Amino acid sequence: MELRWGNSYEEEKRNQGDKIMGETPNLLLFRKWDTSEIEIKNPTLKNAISLKKAIIPLSYGRSALKRFNKADVNIVERLENKLLHFGKKYAKNTGRMAGKKNRALKTVKTAFDIIHLKTGKNPVELLVRAVENSTPNEDTTRIVYGGTVYHVSVDVSPLRRVDLALRFIADSVKEATFSNPKPIEEHLAEAIIMAASNNTEASSIKKKNELERIAQASR
Repeated sequence: MELRWGNSYEEEKRNQGDKIMGETPNLLLFRKWDTSEIEIKNPTLKNAISLKKAIIPLSYGRSALKRFNKADVNIVERLENKLLHFGKKYAKNTGRMAGKKNRALKTVKTAFDIIHLKTGKNPVELLVRAVENSTPNEDTTRIVYGGTVYHVSVDVSPLRRVDLALRFIADSVKEATFSNPKPIEEHLAEAIIMAASNNTEASSIKKKNELERIAQASR
């Protein structure tokens, strides 16, 4: 392996692996879904949504080593990571799958099968559409001026927009499964299908509209 100036052996090994993975023509996600022909329609999100080829969407946290590296993580793995979040203090979305990576993988895999059975479409493409429809354009931040705290409307970066959309989808799924006999895989499939069709009844769309309404009131 040829080492470039300034790069370590591990970095060159990782870059070489990414190059080989990118040149592999028939690498299907979960050995079923082709991501090579999926188009990201929102031009502002093209650099924030990654469809890197992988059989198992698992990078072992390599994106945490460098800032903004999560933009290169497959969008399916980022959804799994949101499902792994331990939640806040609320019972409906706390401690559901905290740290259970294998369970999150199986949940997403089964949900994709359900989506394909219901719609006949590529579930990864529907996930991309759901993320595009659930991304907020505005948010609020706090500024302190003269000892007084103000909430001010601000634009949201593409990377944070995708993060918020995935969080909205994951939180709505965890809340829907609370005291509900329906399995989480079916809730996840329904959430993705409804958000992909831009249904205003989808929880992620409601959360997006609520955030933008608050930001608009803070202008």
